[in-house]
Amino acid sequence: MIDNWLSEIKQQADPRELGMILVHNGLVRATSKDGKEVRGIILSTDNARLKELLQEYSAKEGIEAVRAWINEGTLQVGDNIMLVLVAGRFRTDVLPAFESLISAIKKEVVREQEF
Repeated sequence: MIDNWLSEIKQQADPRELGMILVHNGLVRATSKDGKEVRGIILSTDNARLKELLQEYSAKEGIEAVRAWINEGTLQVGDNIMLVLVAGRFRTDVLPAFESLISAIKKEVVREQEF
């Protein structure tokens, strides 16, 4: 998936506007934030909100492309939770958008229950 996104963006983007591509691959950890052991998670998403966020971040100054995929269902330790990509002009454009988008997805889109 990531390779396809990268190829697609490199082919479609204006080369004058594409200087950085960042990718996040979130995984199910074996421990929760408070240190408790986790065997896995049950993950659901608000796909409508995800679509809104992707449109919002795609329109930001200096951002050329945004992609996200979220793995729904019962996930085990080591499974992918999400892939997020932000591509744009400069590091000063891409890094803040990248961090903000991941935070927004975690707060507004993903609902998880640990087991």
